[in-house]
Amino acid sequence: MRIRSDRIVYVIFRLLFTLLGVAVGRMVLIFLPDLDALTSIHRWIPERYLPILVLIIFAIIFFILGKYAFVSLKQLISLIESDMKDLPAGDILWGFVGLVLGIFVAFLVSIPVYRLNIPYISSFISLLIYAVLGILGIRVMLTKREEFAAGLRGFFAQGRGEWRGRLGDKRTVPAKILDTSVIIDGRIVDIIELGFIEEPIVVPTFVLTELQGIADSSNAMSRTKGRKGLDSLKSLQDEGKHKITIVEKAYDDLHEVDDMLLRFAKESKGVIVTNDFNLNKVAEVQGIEVLNINALANAMKPVFVNGERINVFVVKPGSQDKQGLGYLDDGTMIVVENGIDYLGEAIDCVVTSMLQTSAGKMIFAKPVE
Repeated sequence: MRIRSDRIVYVIFRLLFTLLGVAVGRMVLIFLPDLDALTSIHRWIPERYLPILVLIIFAIIFFILGKYAFVSLKQLISLIESDMKDLPAGDILWGFVGLVLGIFVAFLVSIPVYRLNIPYISSFISLLIYAVLGILGIRVMLTKREEFAAGLRGFFAQGRGEWRGRLGDKRTVPAKILDTSVIIDGRIVDIIELGFIEEPIVVPTFVLTELQGIADSSNAMSRTKGRKGLDSLKSLQDEGKHKITIVEKAYDDLHEVDDMLLRFAKESKGVIVTNDFNLNKVAEVQGIEVLNINALANAMKPVFVNGERINVFVVKPGSQDKQGLGYLDDGTMIVVENGIDYLGEAIDCVVTSMLQTSAGKMIFAKPVE
């Protein structure tokens, strides 16, 4: 395919080079009557055929030269590519900007030179000005690129600040993409209703499909969870305060819903809302922002310090000898030393230590003596 495209470029180049020869021949014909040395040609060739003959000769010459010109131009381009291969893209961009600015300044400077109207000398001086200022523009821009970049950043930052002051802050809020686990969990309904998650709130169709599959499962527990998730979405839509957007999206090359969710979040630059610990970790590795409802719940639990007194109802024995277990209203487990003696009773305890795990917080306490 590449060889064919190169062949097409080669043919087009030789055709254009041949047309250039015709144009050069036309210019020769303009000056031909003034060339006394060539007047003898009229004796051999009728004057009316001379223009056609000159154009054909120059077309043939340039057609032949086109082959060598193409090879030379291709070698020059390859040489430039090899030299620029190791250059950062930023340097190339700044160099191009410098070249454009240099040529623009050269154009302004050349205007008075053209007005001098000195044959040949004016054109030579103008070409020299363009060459010098073009090269100078590239060198200055590459040398001072950091200062120019800082100046531009400051200018645009100031401009954004002024417009935000006039129009208000119009920052785009990333979409919150709900996954299956957080919909089934149900707590997302209250969180959205209380305004802790702002719109837009998005549910892709592949999440709905998975939710429907769980609701249609033959397993009673899975079926209950799936229907609970569908009820959660329905309750949010029925409230009408918050708009839940269902986005039609499918990825034929992906089969796992988590993979689809990650790609959709990347494409839409959205935030995944989930309870799935593994999905959370994978998203963080890929640089995708995640809101984990379990992490939010842990953050909202009351904070205790060593020595603080709490009232605990001991509900069952602990895993170790003489330990008793109790729970706070938010589900935080409290391990009471020697609590087995107070099984079924509410007692005052003193916090001795705390343990934070990915599953939640665990508090160790001992009865007040």
